[in-house]
Amino acid sequence: MAGVSLKSINRRAVLRWLGYGGENADEKVTALMDECEKKVLAAVNGRYTYRIFDIEENSGERVTLKGCSLVLTGKSVCEHLKGCTKAALLCGTAGAETDRLIRMEQASDMASAVIADAMAGCAVEAVCDAAEEDIGRSCEGMFMTWRFSPGYGDLPIELQKQFLEVTNAGRAIGVFANENSLLTPKKSVTAVIGLSAEKIENKRHSCAVCNIKENCTFRQKGIRCYE
Repeated sequence: MAGVSLKSINRRAVLRWLGYGGENADEKVTALMDECEKKVLAAVNGRYTYRIFDIEENSGERVTLKGCSLVLTGKSVCEHLKGCTKAALLCGTAGAETDRLIRMEQASDMASAVIADAMAGCAVEAVCDAAEEDIGRSCEGMFMTWRFSPGYGDLPIELQKQFLEVTNAGRAIGVFANENSLLTPKKSVTAVIGLSAEKIENKRHSCAVCNIKENCTFRQKGIRCYE
């Protein structure tokens, strides 16, 4: 388990989440973002935990890991881990205070709440970026895939609870899953990263593997939720 201290929030990413695409926000929105950033940074308690396993078998339908009870099922995650010899299972969170902050903002100012929600989402992505860098250092010389989360493609979202158990995320960083496999705190992420001794094709996250692509507000606006 490790903590992450954030000094700023990626404004470009926040604007993308807010639907601005490549456009700049006006002065009013920029001022509101300044206020929200201070609140979000004060609320964020960024932490992550991860475990790295050797891949025992990738059958094309499921991936089994040595010494791990979790079986990753689905063709999409098998394709994601194709050519990899190890898999890192990680969980990162922005902390429970970010949920509390968003609820408070929703009760007083919905515009502020929307921006705070977007900023908290970007904050947890920054936490996961730090975890990814840590994994890279611990597996120096290996090539890494991008983060692939339960719910992407045909990797079942129902694996969340077992994912958290394997990474000890509940005890280590206070992340849990409810009966609908939704994470608490809400601004939390689980993901698997593949590692290989040989250079692998780094297939980036795309709309093709997303379960909500048909109703995605980003796609409707002609933009993406990722860079």
